[in-house]
Amino acid sequence: MTDKLIIFDTTLRDGEQSPGASMTRDEKLRIARQLERLKVDVIEAGFAASSNGDFEAIKSIADVIKDSTVCSLARANDRDISRAAEALKGANSWRIHTFIATSALHMEKKLRMSPEQVLEQAKQSVRFARNLTSDVEFSAEDGYRSDLDFLARVCEAVINEGATTINIPDTVGYAIPELYGNFIRDLRQKVPNADKAIWSVHCHNDLGMAVANSLAGVKIGGARQVECTINGLGERAGNCALEEVVMAVKTRRDYFGLEVGIETQQIMPASRLVSQTTGFVVQPNKAVVGANAFAHASGIHQDGVLKARDTYEIMRAEDVGWAANKIVLGKLSGRNAFKQRLQELGIDLDSETEINAAFAKFKELADRKSEIFDEDIIALVGDESVTSEQEHYRLIALAQRSEMGERPHASVVFAAGTAEHRSEAEGNGPVDASLKAIEAVVKSGAEILLYSVNAITSGSTESQGEVTVRLQHGGRVVNGVGADPDIVVASAKAYLAALNKLHSKAERVAAQG
Repeated sequence: MTDKLIIFDTTLRDGEQSPGASMTRDEKLRIARQLERLKVDVIEAGFAASSNGDFEAIKSIADVIKDSTVCSLARANDRDISRAAEALKGANSWRIHTFIATSALHMEKKLRMSPEQVLEQAKQSVRFARNLTSDVEFSAEDGYRSDLDFLARVCEAVINEGATTINIPDTVGYAIPELYGNFIRDLRQKVPNADKAIWSVHCHNDLGMAVANSLAGVKIGGARQVECTINGLGERAGNCALEEVVMAVKTRRDYFGLEVGIETQQIMPASRLVSQTTGFVVQPNKAVVGANAFAHASGIHQDGVLKARDTYEIMRAEDVGWAANKIVLGKLSGRNAFKQRLQELGIDLDSETEINAAFAKFKELADRKSEIFDEDIIALVGDESVTSEQEHYRLIALAQRSEMGERPHASVVFAAGTAEHRSEAEGNGPVDASLKAIEAVVKSGAEILLYSVNAITSGSTESQGEVTVRLQHGGRVVNGVGADPDIVVASAKAYLAALNKLHSKAERVAAQG
């Protein structure tokens, strides 16, 4: 048994199953590059058979990632597995991750298969995948609620067929830490060839215990791979949070006795990038990456930290990527300084054209805002007008009038393809009026599920506002994110960004795995 804990990141697959978190190929590629800088061991890039868009995203990631293993999910059938292999074949190191449900409830109600049929299909799928690659992971979906003896038979059989990693998910977040750890331990003891595979845990957070359950699976159960996501992103209440598992194992190495290969200083850049890309804001009191994670309001705490940091801090903010000095650039800064800061923040733009567009946006922002922070740059580069050449809708100009006792009014000019549109509307407020003016022309019919505003930097009324708009139309849910010192402008940008995703044929509702 290795003393290294393998970190398997599924932000781009399971994390994407959060309603509205579906990502474009370029967004996935940007996050994958950051995960590689984070030194994640395995990047689950998607579910190749679920859509052509996901296939192309996985293929793009496989072609550029050099240091991490790239993985695709596949149901336990030849078509899915072949599709995964085709998408992954350009990678330096790649893995096929095949799965089938093993709980009585799932077998009867969802699969409508007998246990023997499930066992046979699991064996055949692993055998087929093993002929395509030497790195095959098998997951028993709803494994924690499966019969222990039957699950042991399945695990023994797929290891005999060549599975190198065995994953036992708590698919519905039902587990309790001690019980889950004991379950993994008892299962491994029942499988005669358990030592021929690495055992993995994949826990959901429905009862708020995904991290605790995963760590119990490691400490009690002997698992040596944890499947997790940045910021705990994922469907329903989310997945096990990568940053919490990693820092728990590193901080309490005395207890776990394990090494992790993660470059922890890249945790905050990864957190910010995923949050900005998906529009899922990190709550201030979130462990490790929340804005208050290293803040001390109590006078007693402040006094203690000033005298000795370890009186109240068990880890250093710098170790997870919090910058001590966030002010980096101003309006007199040149292109080379801007480009250097992009590299320091782990931001890769694909071409000089994109760098020039980002620099132009930076200069425009610097004329309106005296101090430019790292968070401003990250938001600026995430602006689709900088990173996407296929943008259909684009904001050109906006004017609004709002007075007490008067009905707010907005006038908006925006592009739709090659056409330019002007529209005016009244609303309950300037934001409402602006979005109604856009919708009067576009006539998308989309329902707004979420509208939220978050300050990109704290401590100043000069801060940019980051607005997230979540739209639903025709069964699809998409997020749009916009940033600007003017909240009304940021709102219009976010609405148009969401409309761009609804308009794009490459976007999809994330497949459920």
